[in-house]
Amino acid sequence: MNTTAAAAPSRSTSAAAPKYALRVYNTLSKTKEPLETLQPGKVGIYLCGPTVYKPSHIGHMVGPIIFDSIKRYLTYVGYQVTWVVNITDVDDKLIAEASKRGMTMQAVAEEMTADYHRNLGAMGIDTIDHFPKATEHMAEIIDFTQKLIDRGFAYEAEGDVFFDVGRDREYGKLSGRSLEAMQGEGGGAAGRKKSSTDFALWKGAKPGEPSWKSPWGEGRPGWHIECSAMAGKILGESFDIHGGGLDLVFPHHENEVAQSECCHGKPLAKYWMHNGLMQATGESGKVGGRSRQAGEVGAASSVAEGDQAAQEAGKIGKSKGAAAFSELLKKYAGETIRFFLLSTHYRRPIDFSEERIDDVEKGLDQFYRFFERYKRVTGEDFYTLAAAAKREQGEFTPGVDAIEQAVAEHRKKFLEAMDDDFNTGGAIGDLFELVRLLNRFVDAEKLEGAGKSDAAKLAVLKRGASVMRELANTVGLFRSPVQKPGSSAGAGDELVGKLMKLFIEVRADARKNKNFATADGIRKGLAEIGVVLEDRPDGTSWSVQK
Repeated sequence: MNTTAAAAPSRSTSAAAPKYALRVYNTLSKTKEPLETLQPGKVGIYLCGPTVYKPSHIGHMVGPIIFDSIKRYLTYVGYQVTWVVNITDVDDKLIAEASKRGMTMQAVAEEMTADYHRNLGAMGIDTIDHFPKATEHMAEIIDFTQKLIDRGFAYEAEGDVFFDVGRDREYGKLSGRSLEAMQGEGGGAAGRKKSSTDFALWKGAKPGEPSWKSPWGEGRPGWHIECSAMAGKILGESFDIHGGGLDLVFPHHENEVAQSECCHGKPLAKYWMHNGLMQATGESGKVGGRSRQAGEVGAASSVAEGDQAAQEAGKIGKSKGAAAFSELLKKYAGETIRFFLLSTHYRRPIDFSEERIDDVEKGLDQFYRFFERYKRVTGEDFYTLAAAAKREQGEFTPGVDAIEQAVAEHRKKFLEAMDDDFNTGGAIGDLFELVRLLNRFVDAEKLEGAGKSDAAKLAVLKRGASVMRELANTVGLFRSPVQKPGSSAGAGDELVGKLMKLFIEVRADARKNKNFATADGIRKGLAEIGVVLEDRPDGTSWSVQK
């Protein structure tokens, strides 16, 4: 991951457009549109990142996980993708937190940026190309602001600079709000504005605050201008996809549209993609069940998709006491949380509770048990399986074998779900169907027993497992073995393993001697403390479940 900005990419470089038809829901048009990028075969994505004044919470991981999966899928389909996530390291909240802690704003920002990067790493998010910081782009921000003044879209007032909303005839086109329905920023700057709806591009310095020199005096940028300047520097004046949470549609993204398009005279982004917000709930919901729509763990939410006001009201955030994400990682593996967030279509609100994550963890165990089973049957590690990295490489024509035909059908449905506005919830539902299919195949063909030497059947199983790995990798799942929090590979684990072996041997002797009460008592007692026994033709295995 690069942490510095780069010059805007050349628009003259050409590449072949992928042959696959994808559709994207565009907040601007309120419809799904075919994905047709500005440069054939290339995609530029800008995702609004965090204001780094407090430790990250789970809400901060939603956008990065979604867009990490989107970038992986676009790359798999054949696009060259440049993805930018900004860091807001100068802001009123940061200044207040620095004052509260007796630190410099820069020190707080660096500490919280490091926390953010650690959490991204724990979630397997390693495809971000640029992490521009606002403080590193003051020259671009000041130049951008001056251009707006020169073109009559902004004005200076006692050291502040405001965007003149009334000069933009298209203002409100992203959010659908009329000028009359909008409420402007209040505070001490209100009296210096031409209209209450005008917003700050540059704020004059207050005593003791961090500041930078500008043509209008010492000061610092407003929030909205930072993203426009950084996106333009790295991706160009127009790029393909701008993303963020639904809560950013207004005012942040609306203001980005206004200032960027008035400055450059062209669209800022062709597609606007907004994810649903994290909602607190105490409900649980089975993941991977056939009764749930497309396998979506968040499908039970009563909050409507796209309802910004309702989702913001229930949103998990720092101001509502959201726990630090590092605390959640002490209880759950990063892959469990990633799986949880991807089990809902990105535009839906996500119902969050630890009970729901527990349900996801149980659903994930279906896959982990299959990976262990696959190794027992084939002697191969699922995580080292060769899998197609590009879509066309994974295409195959199934033969007459019914299982191979079913594998091909599940692959087709997974890809159809992802092609249709990156529906990870539906795609994960197809992964569940695929793992059930392969488990039934192992059972029916007795591949852990008498059928283990059937080369043709083993080839079908390997094909199915390879397809599973191919598809899962497109959304960043099952890339490497998972070690659950609190576990280690030390002497303690060795002792537990020996004790479990002893329990299993005692139970086997009890069953052999028809002492079923004792055998059942061992199984039940272990289950009560979260240890599950699985009897197979070649012996008994055990696993820990919550």
